[in-house]
Amino acid sequence: MHNKSLPELSTALHSGEISSVELTQHYLDRINTHNKTLNAFISVTDDRALEQAKVADKMLANKTAGTLTGIPLAHKDIFCTKGVRTSCGSKMLDKFVAPYDATVVEKIDAAGMVTLGKTNMDEFAMGSSNETSFYGAVKNPWDTDRVPGGSSGGSAAAMAARLAPIATGTDTGGSIRQPSSLCNLTGMKPTYGRISRYGMIAFASSLDQAGPMANSAEDAAWLMNVMSGFDKRDSTSVERDVPDYTATLNDSLEGLTIGLPKEYFGEGLDPKVAATVEAAIKSYESMGAKLKEITLPNTGLAIPTYYVVAPAECSSNLSRMDGVRFGHRAEDPKDLLDLYTRSRGEGFGEEVKRRIMIGTYALSAGYYDAYYLKAQQCRRLISNDFQQAFKEVDVIMGPTAPTPAFRFGEKTDDPVAMYLEDIYTINTNLAGIPGMSIPAGFVDGLPVGLQIIGNYFDEARLLNVAHRYQQQTDWHKQTPDAFK
Repeated sequence: MHNKSLPELSTALHSGEISSVELTQHYLDRINTHNKTLNAFISVTDDRALEQAKVADKMLANKTAGTLTGIPLAHKDIFCTKGVRTSCGSKMLDKFVAPYDATVVEKIDAAGMVTLGKTNMDEFAMGSSNETSFYGAVKNPWDTDRVPGGSSGGSAAAMAARLAPIATGTDTGGSIRQPSSLCNLTGMKPTYGRISRYGMIAFASSLDQAGPMANSAEDAAWLMNVMSGFDKRDSTSVERDVPDYTATLNDSLEGLTIGLPKEYFGEGLDPKVAATVEAAIKSYESMGAKLKEITLPNTGLAIPTYYVVAPAECSSNLSRMDGVRFGHRAEDPKDLLDLYTRSRGEGFGEEVKRRIMIGTYALSAGYYDAYYLKAQQCRRLISNDFQQAFKEVDVIMGPTAPTPAFRFGEKTDDPVAMYLEDIYTINTNLAGIPGMSIPAGFVDGLPVGLQIIGNYFDEARLLNVAHRYQQQTDWHKQTPDAFK
């Protein structure tokens, strides 16, 4: 059952081949067996899941069920879930039990899906390897000596090991796409504003976006239909009709123009990864697509721009975690200042502290114009590059990550080397446009992802482009031997 797609699981549930309770128990058993090895879940909600499954079975029996009713799912532990710990992978929120559901959780619950638990993640979504979590590092099912990517590493590992049929993630600078690349998944970062951020604990508010992490583009389209849409509780949510993302999956790619940015195939890209990605792109020509070299001249500004904007916004967002309003509270404080400093010092990990300090400095008097304002101007240049490119091409393709999964500890002592893991993904967040990663092959037994980037609200086209490739290849169906 754990190798079936969402459409196959839906058919099995609606035909009575299997009940939601049986399916949910199957995944809970797999989590119980493998989570000790992978550390993919922070919280497993067994009793709650089985209760939801019983409700789903009644709906299925009454013929009132939707297409996703009864199908289990895992949530990244950044989405507020009423009555369930929502930790963000941090000691700061280790005891925080959300009093309400995030909009994404509400929508998924309303569709009748079953929540298996909350997945591990880099602390407050800050990291590219899932090594910064208070609950310990997550291991990559393809090689447990290597990282799964981050910050949505728990969702990625759970999916790769088939501990859940689909999962949610968030992407601030590549945190859905990079772990999807490293774990052989299909992961989508939608257009900024396409999916509500209400109840999704903020890292960098102008960059964060939720999205699906799936085994195929078709599965991702099914969940996108549920997750997407306007939410009046999120001021950055866009009031725009949501198409049926499954309706255009099989559209022809005849005449599609694919842009290949020369900046994405230069120095820093592993030669074997480059060859794998280029072979995947080449296969689109047989489907009637045309390839065109383009330039995104301000690509080199992405990392420095991001690491001013994101830390600045995180220093502001995390100011509420002070031991008074939210989060860990130091014992026996001498005074208010001692309460603040010790609560935050004890509650936050090293990477989060580093980014808060960088962000606070960038926003301080006398430096705002020199750093934050300048970064926002660079951000506009990056966005303009994409808009210029989309006058000539329909989608843009390139690598998702510069290397396959790396070993634990390989980059933890060099923050800049870690930050460069997201060099191909950050631009889309800065521009607010959609991007996704799909399995494109393997290098030395480790997965490699192909990134597909589209213009604003072009998710349906991206899913179509990905789905047509997956109809001709089976990379996305490969699973690690230890978790078959």
